Amino acid sequence: MDSGVATRPIADMRAYTEKLNAFVFRTTLLMKPVFDRAKADPKRVVYAEGEEETVLRAVQHVVDQGLAWPILVGRPAVIEARIQKYCLRITPGKDFEICNIENDPRFKEYWTLYHDLMQRHGVTPDSAKQIVRSRATVIAALMLRRGEADAMICGLVGRYHKKLGYLRGIIPLDPRVTALSAMSAVFNERGVFFFLDTHVALDPDAEHLASAAAQAALRLKLFGITPKIAILSHSNFGSHEDASSLKMRRVVELLRERLPKIEVEGEMHADTALVSHVREQLFPNSRLSGSANVFVCPNLDAANIAFNMTRVMTDGVVLGPILMGASKPVHVLTPAATVRRVFNMTALACVEAQIRAQATARE
Repeated sequence: MDSGVATRPIADMRAYTEKLNAFVFRTTLLMKPVFDRAKADPKRVVYAEGEEETVLRAVQHVVDQGLAWPILVGRPAVIEARIQKYCLRITPGKDFEICNIENDPRFKEYWTLYHDLMQRHGVTPDSAKQIVRSRATVIAALMLRRGEADAMICGLVGRYHKKLGYLRGIIPLDPRVTALSAMSAVFNERGVFFFLDTHVALDPDAEHLASAAAQAALRLKLFGITPKIAILSHSNFGSHEDASSLKMRRVVELLRERLPKIEVEGEMHADTALVSHVREQLFPNSRLSGSANVFVCPNLDAANIAFNMTRVMTDGVVLGPILMGASKPVHVLTPAATVRRVFNMTALACVEAQIRAQATARE
């Protein structure tokens, strides 16, 4: 296409448009409970890449829908110039707040806190000043830690693990978990499918995967989806006895101990997880009914490959990555994130902030 967006020729534009609209409708329908809940109690969301076009366009929708109070990290002159350039209607101070990366009055407080947190990790006072002055992700994370924001979105510029490294030094883990993990979802014509761990742990052990899957099951409830968890492997129900298949078998055991009411099955092939009659032939006593919708992969390679192949080969719409395990609502997206994805993740972060605020109030 002339726009350069389409990656292959479109034979029937009308059919393509109808298909695209159907996807948008389906994802909006799935997200509706999350949107409604976010609007009921809007939270402050800080965007580390506040100057980026994708973020600014998403923030326009966030403001229009009343989802959140946006905080943009960046240079005010650049943000305002780009708002004009993209013909947006949002106004600083009225619709959103700016944290001036070049001249914020809280700069000394920010670098002092960052130094306190990182002084035993090779960060000197001078380097703390330099990092806080130049790393928007660090500023946004410090705002979140200090309670100046309720949730955070970053990752549209730069490398995922670089952002994750900054976050690990500033935002503690949730007391109930021992490591971070990431879940990504694909909406396509067959439904919605969740994959983990797609972005964080290179070769997680059974405990890590079980913890991530348990957190994933809780998050699916936000969408009104009943989790059906498949523990994937090259082994089908004990057909192999190597270290990888034994690890995945242990994940099944751990999950059934922790979530006895959730449908969990494995270790098994991906087609066995998706096609019930194949599963019934191989393992008639399976505890999984129908098709699985959560796929727990043995390692980062498998999860990331499966997610991206599914996304591209089915023309799927993506939600995520959803970062799990942090003690505050923070999500690291990717440079491929669209306006819709940033908007959806903003709503999800808001609802997580609401849930955490309610839990804190009860304590």
